[in-house]
Amino acid sequence: MKHVSILVPKGNAILSNIVGPFKVLMAANQFLKKAGIREDDFFDIHLVGLEKDYTLYDGLFSIHCDSTIADIKKTDLIMIPAIRPDKLEEDLDQNNEFIPWILNQRKIHGAEVASMCMGAFLLAQTGLVDGKQCSTHWAGMEMFRKMFPKVNLVSNKIVTDEDGIYTSGGAFSFLNLMLHLVEKYCGRPTAIYLSKFFEIDMDRVDQNQFAIFQGQKDHEDDAIKEAQKFIESNVKNRISVEALARKYAISSRNFVRRFKKATQNTPLEYIQRVKIEAAKRSLESTQQNVNEVMYQVGYADQKAFRTVFKKYVGLSPVAYKSKYNRGQATFERPSAW
Repeated sequence: MKHVSILVPKGNAILSNIVGPFKVLMAANQFLKKAGIREDDFFDIHLVGLEKDYTLYDGLFSIHCDSTIADIKKTDLIMIPAIRPDKLEEDLDQNNEFIPWILNQRKIHGAEVASMCMGAFLLAQTGLVDGKQCSTHWAGMEMFRKMFPKVNLVSNKIVTDEDGIYTSGGAFSFLNLMLHLVEKYCGRPTAIYLSKFFEIDMDRVDQNQFAIFQGQKDHEDDAIKEAQKFIESNVKNRISVEALARKYAISSRNFVRRFKKATQNTPLEYIQRVKIEAAKRSLESTQQNVNEVMYQVGYADQKAFRTVFKKYVGLSPVAYKSKYNRGQATFERPSAW
């Protein structure tokens, strides 16, 4: 049997990231049993904590672990659920005891490790993803880049798989990670069955279409903040990096350096992402065609607009409009800024 340790962190763990993997792996066992597969190929699933009993969501839910890390001498797969972003640093601090245990299981026993959503922050603290690809929720990416600059954070991938280390993107994309793991350990027929049973789209590989670009403003460079505001207020206009640098009396080279340091984006990337986010809002909520939206956000070349849009969204403008503007949304989407 493959021994699986689903961690239950202290504090603000996301319950769906604990219950969901448990249910998927239990369903995999049931399928394998019906298929007459020997029990050695089943999953031996455990909920593992620093303590046995936890309450989550301000006491609304309680969860009981069958084991603590002291009880688990050897495991084959460690799954790290998401922790809530509102108290991220506090939760990371109180779950530090997991780190030496994870490293010991990895280095001594060869355990594989998988993180879900914001669980990537706890995984990154182990150093196991330094120099490796890693995904997390799009809302936490700027903070992740600041905290873990050695990690190759990939914004678009829903699942990463490198040297026995797995990560998944935001929220319920952990279901795609579970299908990936089930296919790897049990074969494609089992993964296909589970995708049908749980109605999970197996073809989802890119999470950029779900991201909302908000612009990193949690920094102390006032000139760059003003430049960001200017970019966001002039979506319809063409803006050059050189003109921005002159506007704020900074040399072009220094402006680019400061902008990248403050926002984790170059000025050109920031301009493009602001324009594409505005285009997405129009494609979602208006009856304008793609060309009208393109001109509205300052593009005149269809090929250039399509290329940049697909780079940041993972879909063409036409495909995005078709997917998110069926019958036109009846609610007003909040501004990204």
